[in-house]
Amino acid sequence: MEIRNLGKSGLRVSAVGLGCNNFGGRIDLEATRKVVHKAIDLGITLFDTADVYGNQGGSESLMGEVLGPRRKDIVLATKFAMPMDAAEVLKGASRRYIMTAVEASLKRLKTDWIDLYQQHRPDPLTPIEETLRALDDLIAQGKVRYIGCSNLPAWQVVEAAWTARSRGLNPFVSAQDELSLVVREHEKELLPALSAYGMGLLPFFPLASGLLTGKYRRNTPMPEGARLTNTQRLADRYINDQNWQIVEKLTDFAQARGKTMLELAFSWLACKPQVSSVIAGATRPEQLEQNVKAAGWKLTAEEVAEIDRISAKG
Repeated sequence: MEIRNLGKSGLRVSAVGLGCNNFGGRIDLEATRKVVHKAIDLGITLFDTADVYGNQGGSESLMGEVLGPRRKDIVLATKFAMPMDAAEVLKGASRRYIMTAVEASLKRLKTDWIDLYQQHRPDPLTPIEETLRALDDLIAQGKVRYIGCSNLPAWQVVEAAWTARSRGLNPFVSAQDELSLVVREHEKELLPALSAYGMGLLPFFPLASGLLTGKYRRNTPMPEGARLTNTQRLADRYINDQNWQIVEKLTDFAQARGKTMLELAFSWLACKPQVSSVIAGATRPEQLEQNVKAAGWKLTAEEVAEIDRISAKG
């Protein structure tokens, strides 16, 4: 397993990370245990969860149950800011909420520290300086080691970087945002911003919820039990004529080189200089083996140019 720095920080993470959003939702305690320990055995060190995953707390709670003494062997990342109650009172990035949310996450995770604590989404009601000062205090207290953001537009990422720099606060070292061969909007503004401020990208949905795994075919029955089969909002988002055309051409590109779509999807992301770790979920141990293997294709500049031509939109 390749190990990379998270941006220009000293935090080292595996090039393939494990997204833990399935824990406590799609899979139970014992299935989670198998996935987590298999991931560690394969050399995966970055485990990315959030307080809201698993029906508001389930993912963190299961991880707290299964990690045990192996907690020290991983980089544990979690998030705050999404609503944690039905009335949507417990949410946001204010100092008041952050100080409560971090204690709840630490308790569920059964740990004394969080390696990477990430703001899950923008909070238009809270100044970024307030958020950063609260997170800076958590770092000083030893409860958090590094901080990151997720789903912030490029201008807010830059604002946060400048605020941290001008106020002498610990900055966000990473951004977690969607990027894949069929969702490339962030290449225009966010990726250049990350490069300018030395931040690492943790791309999520690298397989477009399964569309880029190679198991879906146009005009054929959808695989039984698959995510795009069972989740209509995701199917509506990813399945369209333009994406089918891109996937079909990319499949031909990969097969002509003796590779799979899975290998192409992971390796294309891994070759980007801003990418520190590709975050992918798993519900079975064998999926982890495929993910780890998939990131090993070293694409040439000519191959990347051809991929860009095939997957360009608009």
